[in-house]
Amino acid sequence: MFEKIITVELRERVGKGFARAARRAGFVPGIIYGDKMSPQPVTVDRKQMDKLLQQPGLFNTLYELQVGDKKQQVLPRDVQLDVVTDAPLHVDFLRLSDTTEINIDVPVVFLNEEESEGLKQGGVLNIVRHQIEVRCKASAIPQSIEVDLAGSEIGDSIHISSVSLPKGVASTITDRDFTIVTVAAPTIHVEPVDEEDIEGEEGEEGEVMEGAEIDEAAAESPTEKDGEE
Repeated sequence: MFEKIITVELRERVGKGFARAARRAGFVPGIIYGDKMSPQPVTVDRKQMDKLLQQPGLFNTLYELQVGDKKQQVLPRDVQLDVVTDAPLHVDFLRLSDTTEINIDVPVVFLNEEESEGLKQGGVLNIVRHQIEVRCKASAIPQSIEVDLAGSEIGDSIHISSVSLPKGVASTITDRDFTIVTVAAPTIHVEPVDEEDIEGEEGEEGEVMEGAEIDEAAAESPTEKDGEE
C-alpha cells in the first residue's frame, strides 16, 4: 500500500533556471501554499513523484508532507506535465488544517450493476456526472461517492437527492436536483438497405400481382361456365 507521506526538500532559489537544473538532477519543483501562511518552494524526488501520479484519487487525498523535521497536511492541487513526454514539471500542494473547509471534486463509483434489471435487459448506463463537487472539512474528504444501481429499470434516472453523502459532506450545487446517471434503452442498429435489393423486391411484388390477376380470371371462369350451364 502506498504510504500517504511525501518527503520534500525546501529550496531557497526560484526561477526557470533553477527549475530546469532541479529537473536535470532528478527532482520536480513545487510549491506549498495556503492556510494563511507564506508559500514555501520545495522539490520532490522524481521517482517519488512518478509513484504519486499512479495513485487513484490523487487530487482528493490528504497527504502528510515531510519538510525537514516538520510535517504538514496537504492536498495535491495541480501537477504540470510536459506536453510531449508527460513528465511532471511542477506540483502545487495546498496546505490544510483539519478544520479547513474546501470545495473538491470527488469521483462517482457505481455499485451493484449486476442487480440492475434495466442493465440485465440490455439497457445502457448513461453516466451524466463522473464526479461531483462537494464541500467538506479537509478531514472528511471522501475517496468516492457511491451510487447504488440495484433495482434500477430502463428509463430510470438517479439524482443527487437519492444518494447518501457521507456525514459532513454536501453538494455545492443546491439549486436543483441534478441527474448523476440514467439507464437508457439499448440502441437498435438498423442495417442500410441496398437499392438493388429494393428493386428486386419490387420486381417480385409485380410478379405476384400478375399472378393474382390470373387467379381472378380463373376465379371468374367457373361463374361464366355456371351461366352457360
